[in-house]
Amino acid sequence: MINFKDKIAALLVETVKGISETEIRDMIEIPTDSKMGDYAFPCFKLAKLLRKAPPIIAQGIAEKLQGNEIFDKVESVNAYVNMFLSRNLFMKELVSGVAEQRDNYGSTNIGNGRKVIVEFSSPNIAKPFHIGHIRSTVIGNAIHKIYEFLGYDTIRINHLGDYGTQFGKMIVSYRHWGNEEDVIREPIKTLLGYYVKFHEEAEKNPALEDEARDVFTKLENGEAEEVKLWQWFRDESLKEFNRVYEMLGIEFDSYAGESFYSDRLDSVVNMLKDADLLRESEGAQIVDLEEHGMPPALITKKDGSSLYITRDIAAAVYRKEHYDFYKNLYVVASQQNLHFQQWIKIIELLGYDWAKDCVHIPFGLVSLEEGTMSTRQGRVVFLEDVLTRAVEQTKDIILEKNVNTDNLDVTAKQVGIGAVIFQELSNNRIKDYVFSWDKVLNFDGETGPYVQYTHARAASVLRNGGESVNQALAESEQANMDYITGDTAYELAKLIYRFPEIVIEAGEKYEPSIVTRHIVDIAQVFNKFYHDEHILVQDEEEKKAKLLLVFAAKQTIQNGLQLLGIEAPERM
Repeated sequence: MINFKDKIAALLVETVKGISETEIRDMIEIPTDSKMGDYAFPCFKLAKLLRKAPPIIAQGIAEKLQGNEIFDKVESVNAYVNMFLSRNLFMKELVSGVAEQRDNYGSTNIGNGRKVIVEFSSPNIAKPFHIGHIRSTVIGNAIHKIYEFLGYDTIRINHLGDYGTQFGKMIVSYRHWGNEEDVIREPIKTLLGYYVKFHEEAEKNPALEDEARDVFTKLENGEAEEVKLWQWFRDESLKEFNRVYEMLGIEFDSYAGESFYSDRLDSVVNMLKDADLLRESEGAQIVDLEEHGMPPALITKKDGSSLYITRDIAAAVYRKEHYDFYKNLYVVASQQNLHFQQWIKIIELLGYDWAKDCVHIPFGLVSLEEGTMSTRQGRVVFLEDVLTRAVEQTKDIILEKNVNTDNLDVTAKQVGIGAVIFQELSNNRIKDYVFSWDKVLNFDGETGPYVQYTHARAASVLRNGGESVNQALAESEQANMDYITGDTAYELAKLIYRFPEIVIEAGEKYEPSIVTRHIVDIAQVFNKFYHDEHILVQDEEEKKAKLLLVFAAKQTIQNGLQLLGIEAPERM
């Protein structure tokens, strides 16, 4: 497929001397008003170089570009050269390119197989997998898919919260008030009850906090009974987590959590000592970061036990040694901004030049309409309940509207879970939001079900096109796109054409919502095209041209949804 921006830059460099093709390409703009052309070239910067007024330069360039086969029209307006592409050539290039690339349309190999680690989801063992976890889970999964689509070798890591003082609390709570039968029957909700109970009792009896710290120290030292209980809590929690991951269609390459690095913590402390970074403070070990504009980083407590930051340093060093990553991405809430700034700075102070390749990707917080979620107080919304309810409500809507579907249960799952994921990925990731059942399960407007329905509508048109579709795809390079003259069709084609650069932009900015918004735009313009044009016309050549555009729209929507971790139903 022709890269029209590159093609225009190559033409301009022959006309404008003294400036590189790369500089020219960077100067080319896409006008916000299509009446000003498909591409525009501002000539202000050339005035000093060419010793002419910008409007005169623009006029000279426009005259030289006239008659080139890639343009329908070139004109100068003040200091701009406005270029209108040949619609026939543009449309033919687009539909033949999508017909050839299909599922790969929008992908590139800019990653060249370099390794990118994406750490995401990372729930705490023995605590609820609640609605707050959905952000890291689906944002991280989308970033992994985008980077994979861009040709990187991605490694998905679920850095489980399976270590720390909270396990001392959990074990103490279980020993005081728990029983094996309740844990086996309903692990997470039972363990959550114990955790809540611990904090209630600890307010009345602060000695429980000391007991919990002692138990965690025993766990760190490998005491058999503590390790056995910890492993049991971990195994039971993972069974529940994996049910949710299966519903979301998400997999991981590694579940190496905090505990995985416990045998590397001494070496981290020794590294910090050797680098003369450790300082003692009230019996604890810290790294003083005051000169870097941050408070001290606590490395070990006065009882010698480790903290998150120690384990994150150990994990980063291990990942560099084990994977030799190009990028090490952490999809973690913005609450942890300072934490990441501190340990990445420590990695830098240790002399590791790859510290710059460790990137924290923050996102906003989820709260409930009745206030902030609190695991300690038991005020949470379980993610599995959200997904289950979304599927059940979708099934009710399908039955109520008598929607045509191959399999009610499969479609309800695709659309219901897709609605939840899409809503999460529809806004800029950094924004906070309040969780609302009504909003999640609203299928009207710019939603996942709307985009999925548009995909199914395009699929229906292609089914009704019969053998003409296969003929059109086989002969796409010879298609006569002059049959499609409407502005809506051309606007749709331009949105489809932009999809590959949208994927690149989403990867560079770690922002899946860029893809989400773009496929909403494609869906909206496709539906306008569907209503404006009669597609299955009598004239075979015209019908094939229009079916090629329908195919390109359907394929692009499908590829966009898949990058978000959402399925694209053929019937709906």
